[in-house]
Order: sequence, then C-alpha cells, then structure tokens
Amino acid sequence: MALIDTHTHLESFARNATLPGALARARTAGVEAMITIGTSPDDWAMYRDLAREHAGLVHYSVGLHPCSVDAGWEDAMAQVEGFWEGGAGVRPVALGEIGLDRFHLPKDAGEAERIFGWQQQAFAAGLASAKRLGCPLVVHSRGAFRECVEMIDASGVDWARVVFHCFTEGEAEMAELVRRGGFGSFTGILTYKNADAVRAAAKAQGLGRLMVETDAPYLTPLPHRGKPNEPAFVRHTAEFAAKEVFGGPFEELAAVTTANARRFFGF
Repeated sequence: MALIDTHTHLESFARNATLPGALARARTAGVEAMITIGTSPDDWAMYRDLAREHAGLVHYSVGLHPCSVDAGWEDAMAQVEGFWEGGAGVRPVALGEIGLDRFHLPKDAGEAERIFGWQQQAFAAGLASAKRLGCPLVVHSRGAFRECVEMIDASGVDWARVVFHCFTEGEAEMAELVRRGGFGSFTGILTYKNADAVRAAAKAQGLGRLMVETDAPYLTPLPHRGKPNEPAFVRHTAEFAAKEVFGGPFEELAAVTTANARRFFGF
C-alpha cells in the first residue's frame, strides 16, 4: 500500500549524493510521495529543483525554521511568497516549517529572550503570508505550544489548513488542535518505549485525521533507531501505528493517511 511522508528534509541526501538511493528505497517501501520541508533560504531553491526533477514523488515547502531565525529574518521572510508566483516554477505545497522553539535557545537569559522575540516576529510574518496565500501551514512547536496556538488564533489563519508536525504533546493539547480544526502529524517517536503520551494523542486525534512523517534524517523509528532516518522508514511508523495504536490493518491506515495528506496538501 502507498504511503506519503509528509515531512522530510532531503538536503543532506542531496548534498551527500545519496538521494537516488534514498528515493529508490522509499519507492520500494511503498512511499508514493514525500514533502521536503524548507527551513531557510539555503534549501528553498534546491527543494524547488528537486520537486521539478522528481515530479509527483517529491513536493516541497518554503519556510524559516525557528532555529534558523536570526537578526536577518525579515530579509528571509520577504522571499517566501515569491515561490508562489508564476515565474518561480513549481509551487510549494505548504508554507513552513515556521513556529517557535524554546528548546534550542541559548542558556543566557537575555540572549534567549532576544532570539525568542525574533522567532515570534518571524512566525507572525509567516502567519500573515499563509493567510494571504490561503495555503497549508506546517508548524514547528517545541516548548511553546501555547504561544503557537495563541499566535495562530490571533492571525486569522484557517485552522483547517494548519498541521503541527512531529506532534509530541499529549491528549489535552491534541484536543485543542482538534477543537479548532487543526491537525497533528506523527513521526517515529510513536514507536519509542517512553512515548505513551504521544501514542495517546495520536489515538485521540483518530485515524481519520492522521498523517505520518519521518522528519528525516532525524527521529528514526524502531527498529532502525540509532541510524540516520530516511523516507523509506515512514513505513515502520505506519505499521507500528496500525498495529499498536489503532489496532487495525496496515492497509487501512496507509489508505487513510495517504488520502488525508493529499487532501490537506492539495496534490
């Protein structure tokens, strides 16, 4: 059955000349499409080119990851909407990933506050762009779920077009997303022994709203944990979710998550 990896990062594969093998293994594993997620101006054009070269298999997004936000964030964000213009070639399927990240802030309190302030400003700019474009939005939230939700609420962005990728919160936070019409997507963390709360959140959202992702080359699922992740490994997450979280056949989960991804991202 076909699967879609809704969130991967192909930059390392492309720069290390290992992309052909990774794409071939993904196809063999039943991955019919993947979205390579933009994190900074350094990868946006590369991902657009990959989407053009591997039409149908590779799609891409454009966004400024909160850990890529610095004093020059305004110049970066000013380039984002241009990728949706006709002259830019193949268009992104989403804006993102954008959001807030407290986990990677520096230890110095003053510096952390300054950088988090930039993150909030960059996120607000991205939300404004997403509202103007009416496009799907991929949100990165780490240690800042409440702030992210409040900023999205204030932005007027359509929650039905919002996905919190790599969802690692619990049932209560998932309820907040579902109540608003938003989504959470799940990585190989689902397979980790200490991830009971994440599995509970996935079940609370329900199979009918589920999307799966790798976040490759990070967060490798069992049984390959300890090795670099890759799009083919989304199958392990999907098989685990089918059996251990939803208690149903893999074929059903694959069909539903693929349909969900295509409907959400519009391809």
